[in-house]
Amino acid sequence: MIVGSTTILVLLTSLFELSVNAASVLHQHQKRAQCAATLTVAESVASTLQAHYYNSGTGMYNGGSLWTDANALEDLHNLMLGADVDTWSTIADGSYIGQAALSSSTDWASLLGGANDDAGWVLMALWKIADYKGARGLSNAAYLNAAATIYNLIAGQWDDTCGGGVWWSTAHTYKNAITNQLFLYVSADGYLRGGGQTYLDNANKVWNWLSASGMRNSQGLWNDGLTDTCVNNGQTTWTYNQGVIASGLAALYSATKNTTLLDQAEITLDATISLLTDDDILKESCDDALSGGSVCDADQQLFKGLWTKHVQYYLDMANDSTRTAKYSPFLGSQTSAVFHYGTDSSNDVGSVWYAPNQGGSIFTPKTSTSGLEAHVAAAKYGPC
Repeated sequence: MIVGSTTILVLLTSLFELSVNAASVLHQHQKRAQCAATLTVAESVASTLQAHYYNSGTGMYNGGSLWTDANALEDLHNLMLGADVDTWSTIADGSYIGQAALSSSTDWASLLGGANDDAGWVLMALWKIADYKGARGLSNAAYLNAAATIYNLIAGQWDDTCGGGVWWSTAHTYKNAITNQLFLYVSADGYLRGGGQTYLDNANKVWNWLSASGMRNSQGLWNDGLTDTCVNNGQTTWTYNQGVIASGLAALYSATKNTTLLDQAEITLDATISLLTDDDILKESCDDALSGGSVCDADQQLFKGLWTKHVQYYLDMANDSTRTAKYSPFLGSQTSAVFHYGTDSSNDVGSVWYAPNQGGSIFTPKTSTSGLEAHVAAAKYGPC
């Protein structure tokens, strides 16, 4: 295991407040002091992300995509809330996604291009921006309204094919894990934000469907999706699938206080740590650059960081010191690997975390965002 990237005792700073609900009222999760040294590393990586990749003219990241841009925006605001800083306070309103939210004429169905999974990522970014603005006493109504519109679009994509579930896209060709895991999260958290009983009903409905779908395999990991005959397709067990299901289940636990949901989440989290790592460091199956093999594609480059972010959200919602202590060392190993192995001389983060000298990494806004997520999660829940 790699030692922590910070060995000097530092002063713990700031408290983390999460969400603003649809009525602009903060709903509280666990308050925990942040690790100042890890936050400093995260802020430095965020600064590099913005300097290297963000295009203020377009409001997008050069080399990014709609859903990866959404995560970068979410991460900047997650970081600002955790560090209690305002460094990137103007980014949201000038971003492509923010401009769409601020315009009452935006056709979200057209903008999202039929991608129901992308819709979930954008929705979460809008919520996190709203959280930040609400915490600063700023108007966040446009962001909350846009999120509600997107939620309704996603919910409308549920039908009875394969016994239920939201389609991956409006083309209705595939039912998969991530789209429905995201729907679980936004439904349960939407209920906590004051969205009403329909949100909770949807959260229970999608979890009941997911748990019966067969997409979680005998190892406790979620495969990519279902075949045309509605059975597990055996495709890759991507890391992000294993994190998003946990955050969604914890949000549903927060709404229902059914602790068995947390136990279900940890079956998968524990399987991730056991099976999807190299020397205790997350390793995507496409991460073979060290051996001169493949590198992860433009979507896959973000997956590992998404696992860490959604473990943060899992621990936020679980609000349990024993569960926090269980995953804290592993989050610490990820931030250390990113810092010592994955970061180059320009302070950018590459695609490979498990091998020294970036292990043949490629560097993109997605790999940088992924590393940022590992730092922000560890700042809250890793060792300091």
